[in-house]
Amino acid sequence: MRTVNFRSTLLRGLSAGTAVATLATGLAACGGNSDAAGKSGREAPGTVTVGAHSNGAAKETALKVSEVKAISAELPKTIAKKGKLVIGVGALPTGSVPLNFVGDDQKTLTGAEPDFGRLVAAVLGLKPEVKNLTWENLFVGIDSGKVDTAFSNVTDTEERKKKYEFATYRQDNLGFEVPKKSTWNFDGDYRNLAGKTVSVSRGTNQEKVLLEWKAKLKKEGKDLTVKYYPDNNSVYLALNSGKIDAHFGPNPSIAYHTTHTASTPNATRSAGKFSGAGTKLQGLIAATSKKDSGLAKPVSEAINYLIKNGQYAKWLAAWNLSNEAVSTSKVNPPGLPLDNS
Repeated sequence: MRTVNFRSTLLRGLSAGTAVATLATGLAACGGNSDAAGKSGREAPGTVTVGAHSNGAAKETALKVSEVKAISAELPKTIAKKGKLVIGVGALPTGSVPLNFVGDDQKTLTGAEPDFGRLVAAVLGLKPEVKNLTWENLFVGIDSGKVDTAFSNVTDTEERKKKYEFATYRQDNLGFEVPKKSTWNFDGDYRNLAGKTVSVSRGTNQEKVLLEWKAKLKKEGKDLTVKYYPDNNSVYLALNSGKIDAHFGPNPSIAYHTTHTASTPNATRSAGKFSGAGTKLQGLIAATSKKDSGLAKPVSEAINYLIKNGQYAKWLAAWNLSNEAVSTSKVNPPGLPLDNS
C-alpha cells in the first residue's frame, strides 16, 4: 500500500485472479511470520507495549491487559485449542506509516494496526502471531485459514461482506492538513473550501470527493483550485511555501506527518476530517475474518472491553489517531454500499 495512493488501495476490489492455490508461494515470496513490537517474551505478563520501534511516529506506551475469561470462552474451539491468534497485516512491500511498517530496528513490524491486534489477542488469552503480507495475499490467507483475522486498515464494505465478517474498531477518515500557523478549518462544510487551493493525489478516493465539492462550488459561483504533485515531498514544499492552502489525504498519514513535524519550523496541524464513505455514512475500519468463522463476535467484545477499560484510548493517543475513535465496536454494521465498494 503506497502512501500516495493510500485510499485507492484500501477501497479497490479484491484481485479476481488471486487463488488459494497461490498462498504457499505468496507467503514464501511476500511475507511470513514477522517480529512484532513488544513480543510476549520481552514484556511483563499482562503487558502489551504499543508504539515500540516507531522512529518517533508514536509514543511508546506499556498497557496493562490480561485475558478476560468470559470473552475467550466464546472463541471458536479450533482457535482456542491452538492457543494463538494469527494476525494478518498487509504491509508489504513498503507499509504505510503510522499504520503498519518496519520499525527503526529494521526488522520489527510496528504500527497502530499490529499493535491493536496484539491488544485484542491479549484479551482473548491468545498468543499473537503476526504475518506480514502483500495486500492481495492478506485476503488469500484469510480465505485459506492461514490467517485468523486481519488488522490492516480494511474498510467495512458490503462487497466484502460476501466473504468476510467484521468487528469495527476505528473510523475510516480523510483529513485536511495545513501549516500550524493557518487559521483555516474545514469544519465539515465543503463551502469553507471556496477560494482555497488544495492538493490531492490522483486516482484516490479523496480526489473523487474533492472534485465533487469543486463541482458543487462551481454551481454556486465559487472557485476551488485543485493541485496535483508527484510525491509527498513536493506537496509539503508547496504547503510550506504557501502555494497551496491545504492538503487533502488519508487521516492517518496526516496524523503521522503532524507528529513528525511538530517541533520543526514547518510544523503542520489537522484542519478537519471527513468520512471516507462520504456524507451519508461514517466509514469504518474493521478486524476482518472469514465469513461464519465465529471470530467477529469475540473480537468485537474484546475491542469493547479495551474501549471500556481505557487501553483503546491510550493506544489511539500513542499513535495520534484519537480523532478516529469509535464509541463501540460493532459486528457487521452497514458498510460502504455495493455501488461504491
